[in-house]
Amino acid sequence: MERTQRARVVRDLEKKIVFLVGPRQVGKTWLARDIGREFRNPLYLNCFHLADRRVIRDEAWLGSTDLLILDEIHKMKEWKVFLKGVFDTRPESLRILVTGSARLDFLRQGGPSLAGRFFTHRLMPFSPAEVAAAPAEGAAAPAEGAAAPAEGAGAPAGGAAAADLGRFLVRGGFPEPFLAERDEDADRWRAQYIDGLVREDVLDFERIHDLRSLQLVIELLRDRVGTPVSYQSLAEDVGVAPNTIRKYVSILEALYVVFRVTPWSRDVARSLLKNPKLYFFDGGLVRGGDGPRFENLVAVCLLKHVLGEADRTGRDHRLHYIRTKDGREVDFCVVADGRPESLVEAKAAEADADRSLARFAATLGVRGVQVVRDLRREHRAGDVEVRAAAPFLRSLSL
Repeated sequence: MERTQRARVVRDLEKKIVFLVGPRQVGKTWLARDIGREFRNPLYLNCFHLADRRVIRDEAWLGSTDLLILDEIHKMKEWKVFLKGVFDTRPESLRILVTGSARLDFLRQGGPSLAGRFFTHRLMPFSPAEVAAAPAEGAAAPAEGAAAPAEGAGAPAGGAAAADLGRFLVRGGFPEPFLAERDEDADRWRAQYIDGLVREDVLDFERIHDLRSLQLVIELLRDRVGTPVSYQSLAEDVGVAPNTIRKYVSILEALYVVFRVTPWSRDVARSLLKNPKLYFFDGGLVRGGDGPRFENLVAVCLLKHVLGEADRTGRDHRLHYIRTKDGREVDFCVVADGRPESLVEAKAAEADADRSLARFAATLGVRGVQVVRDLRREHRAGDVEVRAAAPFLRSLSL
């Protein structure tokens, strides 16, 4: 299955370094290698491979190389100095594609600046919009290091059938579990995924002496999706300081395990002080029934939408939620350049328009959409569109 960002990445490679970032096993390496097929002499180098590291260190690739793919280069010392030098002295024919599973705003802290030398593309899990848009005869992208699904296994590679919400709710959107032949295979992948993430990526990112506490935080967050998270409450449950919880959450954010959705406020500093809601990039990790899993799916799809808009246009797109002191709340607020563009409320079965959603849509003068998982007929109620989940999620731009 051709990933949505493919053409954009190829286009941006003509101008600058392209950073392709996103969660572990979301398909970055597959996409990078697939893009390499468009070049005459591509070279893929993985920083985990000793021989590849020597080639990188010595800049020993052939002069005929026209696409240099550097996988997880941020795990090398002085990687920014290296990239800056390679880019500034490269031959005109050389394009550079860098992949990584950690957020660039964390990776860029300290050291020389790469400003003006790169574009970022964030690769997210499959979504109903991306899968439905794919050609039905295509083959889905496997995750890094994963074998391709057996012939005839898993969901169709594209089309509306492949975008079935039930599969997303159970499997999440990561390629390997999404395309697994059985739910049990997806569960086995997920257990190994979390274990590898904690034991490899977390320890590589930052030295943590108490991995059990971090694992417990992950377990607790799996039951708290969709509700404002209190760091103080988590700290009491885990038996550590609130600042330690903040540190753990920041690490999980940096490694694309969870993402924060903060309350929207015209006063940005004030909104950051309020409790965030945390969602998982892998919806299969969410516990608590179909309600939280459905809200998590909507959150991931909306995040993919705003990140895609930001990467494509350069404008500041963000995902927030709205909550007032009197308890009125709307699940999601899509914000562009500091101004709300739309409000979205996720519901399992309710067809009547949510009062808080209607109130805020009218007050802010923006589109209000109530996304319902099980809905017979779409309709409009005042300032609110009541939409069935499947067609709404498939309609989101990527």
